[in-house]
Amino acid sequence: MERVDVVVIGAGIVGLATAHALLNRRPGIRLVVLDKEPRIGAHQSGHNSGVIHSGIYYAPGSHKANLVARSRASLITFCESQGIEIRFPGKVIVATSMDELPRLHSLHERGLQHGLAVRVVSPGELKELEPHVVGVSALHVPEAGVTDFAAVCAGLAQAITAAGGEIRLRHAVSSLRESADAVTVEAGAEVFEAGHVVACAGLQSDLVARQARPESDDVRIVAFRGEYFDLTPRAAGLVTSLIYPVPDPAFPFLGVHLTRSVHGEVHAGPNAVLALSREGYRWRDVSAAHLREIAMYPGLRVLARRHWRMGAQEMYRSASKAAFARAVQRLVPAIGKQDLIRAGAGVRAQALTRDGTLVDDFAFRDTPRTVHVINAPSPAATASLGLGEYVADRLLASRA
Repeated sequence: MERVDVVVIGAGIVGLATAHALLNRRPGIRLVVLDKEPRIGAHQSGHNSGVIHSGIYYAPGSHKANLVARSRASLITFCESQGIEIRFPGKVIVATSMDELPRLHSLHERGLQHGLAVRVVSPGELKELEPHVVGVSALHVPEAGVTDFAAVCAGLAQAITAAGGEIRLRHAVSSLRESADAVTVEAGAEVFEAGHVVACAGLQSDLVARQARPESDDVRIVAFRGEYFDLTPRAAGLVTSLIYPVPDPAFPFLGVHLTRSVHGEVHAGPNAVLALSREGYRWRDVSAAHLREIAMYPGLRVLARRHWRMGAQEMYRSASKAAFARAVQRLVPAIGKQDLIRAGAGVRAQALTRDGTLVDDFAFRDTPRTVHVINAPSPAATASLGLGEYVADRLLASRA
């Protein structure tokens, strides 16, 4: 049995940021990061469009709002120190019909509450910002940016090992047993006796939490696949910055949007379809055990009854490239089906409660010796450094 001070479960961007923060706060501690995959950032951290969010969507006082505001400056500083490219092309959030204007103006008010330099622009001003976008009005959010979050993960990993921490890949955690004095962690053939454990397990977060507390059954992680297309070089020239629709507040997804990445290519997407396994990046990735589990969970049945129309639309858009193209054309009519090249997909870990509520904010569960990050969807990458500091402080403060 190997004795350590802290085990961090999960080598995605949140787990790495938490390990980095703990080593900064407690230099010299024996810390090990465990991950079941053969590489760091294998799931959500390595399958995203690289957007640095401004925070305009998030409710004032929420963890998301507070941690994005806290993290942006430190993320910029970290990227600059690591030589990671970062750009701020800004974002336009476009109302394509008059009935979207109240939601657009609500977002404007929220942006002002967050201290953003957001402004409402007319159709003529929108043309100056994005000549090929069509809308009745829009918000311009100059604080929105892009970077390479896989590179951020690599930079954090280097900082962790330089500070004396270890990262052990291909170590799937199979058991957590907490006693008054320690937490016993089994991972493959290795057993660790840890003073404390932080679990940042993403798509597996509810399963890991139930290993520590079998009675912890208040949420399930539901996996939503987001599929992307890349634009052809001709169509990519029609997009200058980040172009988003006005989101539906009843659903925690932002809709199909266009993102010019830090590397110059333009991504269209994602949609949001129910994945058929926790790591279901393709339709053919099916887990019968996962389907049985979520089918028996009452929250999913409530969610399906509440949002079946939207779910059907997302599935149709997944199956039909023409339907996906029509969603893009609402923003940029000059982009056609022929301009879309099918690209990769990401899988979002979304916490769902028993009453069918999609958990909107970051969420945590604690035991005397563990902190579990139960829900960390977008903007977790943007908020990662602040989120890691928050989790580290949460662990250390309650055990002082």
